[in-house]
Amino acid sequence: MPGALADTPARAEVERWLDGFIAAAGSPDPQQFADLFVEDGYWKDILAFTGTYRTFTTATEIARAWQEQRAAVTPANVRMSTDRTPPRLVRRSAKNLIEAYFDFDTAQGHATAFVRLLAARDGGNPKAWILLTTLQSLHGHEECVGARRPSGVKYSQSFAGANWLDERTAERRFEDRDPEVLVVGGGQGGLIIAARLRQMGVDTLVVEKLPRVGDNWRRRYHSLTLHNEVWANSLPYMPFPPTWPTFVPKDKLAAWLDSYAEAMELNVWTSTEMTSARYNDATSTWTVQLRQDGSERTVRARHLILAVGGSTGNPNMPDLPGLDSFAGDVVHSSRFTSGVQYVGRHAIVIGAGTSGHDVAQDLYANGAASVTMVQRGPTCVVSLVPSGTMVYAVYSEGPPPEDVDLITAAIPYQVLRETYQWLTNRTSELDKDLLDGLRRVGFKLDFGPDNTGFHMMYLRRGGGYYIDVGCSALIADRKIALLQAEDVTGFTAHGLTRTDGTMIPADLVVLATGYRNLQHAIAAMLGDDVAAKVGPVWGFNADHVMRNMWQRTAQPGLWIMGGSLIDARLYSKFLAVQVVADLRDVALPQL
Repeated sequence: MPGALADTPARAEVERWLDGFIAAAGSPDPQQFADLFVEDGYWKDILAFTGTYRTFTTATEIARAWQEQRAAVTPANVRMSTDRTPPRLVRRSAKNLIEAYFDFDTAQGHATAFVRLLAARDGGNPKAWILLTTLQSLHGHEECVGARRPSGVKYSQSFAGANWLDERTAERRFEDRDPEVLVVGGGQGGLIIAARLRQMGVDTLVVEKLPRVGDNWRRRYHSLTLHNEVWANSLPYMPFPPTWPTFVPKDKLAAWLDSYAEAMELNVWTSTEMTSARYNDATSTWTVQLRQDGSERTVRARHLILAVGGSTGNPNMPDLPGLDSFAGDVVHSSRFTSGVQYVGRHAIVIGAGTSGHDVAQDLYANGAASVTMVQRGPTCVVSLVPSGTMVYAVYSEGPPPEDVDLITAAIPYQVLRETYQWLTNRTSELDKDLLDGLRRVGFKLDFGPDNTGFHMMYLRRGGGYYIDVGCSALIADRKIALLQAEDVTGFTAHGLTRTDGTMIPADLVVLATGYRNLQHAIAAMLGDDVAAKVGPVWGFNADHVMRNMWQRTAQPGLWIMGGSLIDARLYSKFLAVQVVADLRDVALPQL
């Protein structure tokens, strides 16, 4: 673990560099700012200077962007962050670096930056390898936390009229008003963005079609557990207790989300489904039809945030030869709950990603007579420990997750790609026995076209990998049978036929075949025209920014919130700032 450095040398190096930043902020010469970086340095900005997500490389590009934006942003009051991890010496990407955080004010709000410095040599000045600048809040619309929290005194001094519970009940009903923001989806993404907006003073309503907050996790298969560690997954304002297990079971998380909604005083309507939504360009308002307990209600809101899933939306239901004639049960993995009811029966799982492996293992562990996995394409496989957790290792170093989030957000795509290539080579060495066992039974492995491994697959397409929690050994030992898609011809009423004419009996077929792009869900909810205007969701665009996530879409007033717990915690802050800027008529910089 890199040690936290409060010692004079590390802090002194940062302060020297900050002196240069302060001088550049007051100078009309953009080269003064570019000279703060090494030749192959990166400047990444989130909202503070560009109003969006941008990365600049080369001295020429960095100088040009600074020249265009400095006067409009007017960075001032630059100071070392006092509420974040102090400057510390670390080893990253084969470089000895100093990592530090600093704050500054802009014409629009309050900003926080994270910098990785190469220590000065031969008496020269320290240079930045990577700089991230982020807009954290807007002037007059800061989060109501810490010193800005409400006092609550009025509840102890008022003995007549409404108390706190009365006010909360009335607020949640929205009988006398419409919300400023409507969030569709009460999973972690919807709850987190609602919590951010509430603390910034935005009247927000969350609608969730399931009966209870957390049901999106409760209803998933019985054995599901998070595959990354608890310290990486905490929610804003309300971290998980230190007593929690390293890998959190899905029902534990579901209960936490339920309590989070209550503790954060979120206005959530469960058993409520959006049936239609229409945007009025003249009034910049959404008119949304909701169905709740058989009744209809119309709600109008300036902003609509879709938080209806992770990186994807509707289940992908492939047209498999003969499947319509199969006499047994057919279910998508998103609807599979437990293998208990299939004790002594035969099961076939189509797909070899995370869900396919987990479902197959669940069926085997619960006593299915046979389980056969059909692999449709190569899969990236890594062990849970140590390999699967290495990508999140920075979260185990000690700093608060909110500080580490800025470290991860700061990594430019090219550096991320090189880092993941190194990690993939390392994990392949660590997992050699695991991978060799899979190869021996014909399992097809893939680590990406550029050998960047499982996490880049997640970022690029939201799937195609498996973090092993025991199923790989079952496959290698032939306890779970493996077939390749090219070795089967199709389904019959009683099972799956192989190319050699033999049949594999089945009572159940689970389609672990992933999800359609969220663009399809947008079409179903908002219409084909809106979906076409927005375009594909998730995966990198040409600027290596996630497409249509946590930022303005081409449809005014429409935002998309999703991703992992880490993604939701990190990017909810920036999505909320953008929404508040629109609501409160704050013009963010544009570049």
